[in-house]
Amino acid sequence: MTRVAAVDCGTNSIRLLVADADPKTGELVDLDRRMTIVRLGQGVDRTGRLAPDALERTFAACREYAAVIEKHGARHLRFVATSASRDAENRDEFVRGVLDILGVEPEVISGDQEAEFSFTGATKELTGRDDLAKPYLVVDIGGGSTEFVVGDDQVRGARSVDIGCVRMTERHLLRDGVVTDPPTEEQVRAIRADIEAALDLAEESVPLREARTLVGLAGSVTTVSAIAQNLQEYDPEAIHHSRISLDRVREITERLLASTHTERAAIPSMHPGRVDVIGAGALVLLAIMERTGAQEVVVSEHDILDGIAWKAAEKAEKAEKDKKDKKDKKGD
Repeated sequence: MTRVAAVDCGTNSIRLLVADADPKTGELVDLDRRMTIVRLGQGVDRTGRLAPDALERTFAACREYAAVIEKHGARHLRFVATSASRDAENRDEFVRGVLDILGVEPEVISGDQEAEFSFTGATKELTGRDDLAKPYLVVDIGGGSTEFVVGDDQVRGARSVDIGCVRMTERHLLRDGVVTDPPTEEQVRAIRADIEAALDLAEESVPLREARTLVGLAGSVTTVSAIAQNLQEYDPEAIHHSRISLDRVREITERLLASTHTERAAIPSMHPGRVDVIGAGALVLLAIMERTGAQEVVVSEHDILDGIAWKAAEKAEKAEKDKKDKKDKKGD
């Protein structure tokens, strides 16, 4: 087993996984998994830059994570940054800050790379299950973007489009810096139009309708699952591999879009950082299910973060093998 640390820095949250991984057996044992809402993408869609406050929140989380990584003795760290840092003019400032704190340079990956990591993280443990038909459509609904990947044992097609829950909220629901509470029918139609246009783009390169199983990832999807199950607190074990029907997703989405901030915040399983963006995130999920004809979504707690951990373990294992081969060759 190789001890690795993986960091996924997205538009809305930054997450850490420290785990022991064995690429040969497919075993991944969590030692520490945590998430912090930092809203790194605050205002990026409008300004094109990472806000100073957003950067400081992110760096504070990085300092906390550095202590956790040191505590567990993980020597192999991979830090991946996604939509917000891809879009920002001042991403060099973000890169320097992370390097100073964690000692590694964040990889600002493309949408296609993000999609492949998500697919690996979500499907590696599904191998051999005969109750979930292939090919899979893995959908990762993030803050700034949504990734679509279709594949079975390998990726057939992948596409990232700009319809994340934070981006849709900031683009359509903000009035004078405040989220409309609840949104108007016109605002909801505008979000839906953006989503449908993005789905058209995704279908140009990804055969969305060929998938037999829809697997949904990330906070918007897991929160919908928690609401569907009436959980009194967020419970990853209850959420992981839960199945939510199309009718239930539609019912929850309509409820969220008709509710006020106070009503959404009162939902027991709702993370405070998702209160204002969950309506847009749920609408993205609903539109995807309606477009693809999926009658249910299989919810996964394992996603791009797990994919990053697997890639870190594979890289560490290869480095050890190369080192051994070089030593053996020198001995000869």
